[in-house]
Amino acid sequence: MQKGDRAPDFKLKDQSGDERTLSTMLLNGPVVLFFYPAAMTKGCTKESCHFRDLASEFAALGAQRLGISMDSVEKQAEFTTNNHLDYPLLADVNGDVAKLYGVKRSLDVLKVKRTTFVIGQDRRIAEIINSELSMNTHADKSLDALRVLKA
Repeated sequence: MQKGDRAPDFKLKDQSGDERTLSTMLLNGPVVLFFYPAAMTKGCTKESCHFRDLASEFAALGAQRLGISMDSVEKQAEFTTNNHLDYPLLADVNGDVAKLYGVKRSLDVLKVKRTTFVIGQDRRIAEIINSELSMNTHADKSLDALRVLKA
């Protein structure tokens, strides 16, 4: 995937077992879709909590946060509860959506590349953020991209 590409639509269950589709979510504003390797791990917890802590900044820009990993619905629910996350976490158990977005690893040790996609309401990818080591980079750079998108 590259900037300007049309983001593939998908349907997955969130931590409550409710089905979510990208196209439906985009009706309410841009979506920041972040792939993370595994719920309940140190780096993914730090990244997810940073997205949580910046909730008001994302809301001010009309954007929705959406986390996705290959964890089960139950694991996503536990992760959400333990960290008081206020946004949907999607269960891409088989990695099908990760494959669509080009972030599925061939070896299942880390499962996916930590990657964030800022997606405009036209379903075009406005920004792609890649960083395996800087957990705060994903939310911070997403906000920068949303400000540009809104301008």
